[in-house]
Amino acid sequence: MRKILLKSLREYKREAILAPFFVILEVFLEVLIPFMMTKIIDVGIMEKNLPYVLRLGLILVLMAIASLIFGVAAGRTAAIAGAGYGKNLRHDIFYKVQDFSFQNIDHYSSSGLVTRMTTDTTNIQMAFMMTIRILTRTPIMMILSLFMAININKNIASLFLVGVILLAGGLGIIVKVVHPYFRKVFQSYDTLNQVVQENVRGARVVKAYVREDYEIDKFKDVSSLVYRLYTTAQKIVAWNGPLMQFTMYLVILAIFLIGGKAIAYGNMKIGELTAIMVYAMQILISLMMVTFVFVLNIISSASADRIEEILREEPSLANPKHPKGDVKQGDIQFDHVNFRYKNEGKKYILNDINFSIHEGETIGIIGGTGSGKSTLVQLIPRLYDVTEGRILVGGIDVRDYDLTTLRDKVAMVLQKNTLFTGTIKDNIRWGNQEATDEEVQEVCKLAKAHDFIKEFPKGYDTTITQGGTNVSGGQKQRLCIARALLKKPKILILDDSMSAVDTKTESEIRHGLMNHLPNTTKIIISQRISSIEDADRIIVIHEGRIHGFGTSQELLKTNHIYREIYETQLEGGDRLEG
Repeated sequence: MRKILLKSLREYKREAILAPFFVILEVFLEVLIPFMMTKIIDVGIMEKNLPYVLRLGLILVLMAIASLIFGVAAGRTAAIAGAGYGKNLRHDIFYKVQDFSFQNIDHYSSSGLVTRMTTDTTNIQMAFMMTIRILTRTPIMMILSLFMAININKNIASLFLVGVILLAGGLGIIVKVVHPYFRKVFQSYDTLNQVVQENVRGARVVKAYVREDYEIDKFKDVSSLVYRLYTTAQKIVAWNGPLMQFTMYLVILAIFLIGGKAIAYGNMKIGELTAIMVYAMQILISLMMVTFVFVLNIISSASADRIEEILREEPSLANPKHPKGDVKQGDIQFDHVNFRYKNEGKKYILNDINFSIHEGETIGIIGGTGSGKSTLVQLIPRLYDVTEGRILVGGIDVRDYDLTTLRDKVAMVLQKNTLFTGTIKDNIRWGNQEATDEEVQEVCKLAKAHDFIKEFPKGYDTTITQGGTNVSGGQKQRLCIARALLKKPKILILDDSMSAVDTKTESEIRHGLMNHLPNTTKIIISQRISSIEDADRIIVIHEGRIHGFGTSQELLKTNHIYREIYETQLEGGDRLEG
């Protein structure tokens, strides 16, 4: 097992050490039992010494009971160590992901992360539990059994070595060939999980567009790929059983031939041949068990690669050595900011962004799809870091702040924000776990969510289902706005987060924010002119560049992009919706 993965043992190290210890005691007694049987047969039975048979028989029974006790203890401690190790490993992966930036998360699919914390971790847990029992047992059993067999007959004992070498060579070839297939299997599991997640989350869209057959075919293709890869891998692993059986029968046959001849010539006793046969079975059965563990380790090796990749991933964002612990002001300055995603080549998403926002201002942002609006605001709370230039909040570079402090003071509401399973009250208190019921209701009134919440039979104690499927899109957005307001932020960013709200309610929310949060800097991204027209100033973004910055009236005179959007939406009756 790899060092970085073994770090997850922690408080279960004791059980992980005790399990092999009990296995060693169990094996030691199992190896002595055939030796005692030899004495009973060759000395007690052959010489008709009944007291000797009874005395050694009693010792044999006590040894068998002790071996049973040690075996149970080994199984119990191995189970505790394995289950605890799996628990800690899932914990470590989950906590590691919590430290990931958006850039790190972009590198892995959500389905891939889920597979790593479930299927991959289970594979490693099972392999670890079997390893500390079986792979501890096998070498000790082989060494002790071989030592005892050599004391009885060196020539016959040499047959064991031939069998072990033959089997080990075959297993080595199987492992080398099959490992790449299992790695592809788990990569396909990621895709399979993604298809299932998308289908379940988008069930309403699938049914609305009558795309069930398309989704079934997509699932069938991915499922068939997993089947083909797994079948190919298992066909290779299937050679393990016949190879084991062939080796075992070959060794037993050779022992019978050589041992029978030795007994006929008086060079070996029946009890000695019996003991050697038991030692042969012990060695070969141990090898058969270890081949099972080898299969688990082949599978878990691919899983270990994937988990190790997560644990070794360095978060692209980290606190400075001496972070600033307080955001005193909500003014913002973009100073010659350029940005590109790491894996997107040399193309910049944002180019030479320069502007300043005063504390308490309401700033609107508008632009076409893919122009960089969301990317721009995600740089403020350091969800990504700038590629070049700097962003100042309260006169301090955002990279100099403590990340938790900065993000506590910059509240961001996305268009597709998420509600979690739990009550409405619990979801809103994500913004402040210590908030009172009165504070929760106050922000809900400000976000125009209080009225529809009270219509639910349980009010604020109404349970939100997974993904918030039991509330409408507009209700979900208003709950997310209330959650952000509860943080009492210095900067509030609404990234197209009222797109599902009717224009009348949206207007009431905007005016409420302006009146109740005069000192909070408010940034509103929207595709609707009516949502940002009354902002203090408006930023027009086009193809990653600032194309205009000013009041609505100024932009109507100086910026043709803003003017075109304005005229198009007015002609479309957008103003009349309110």
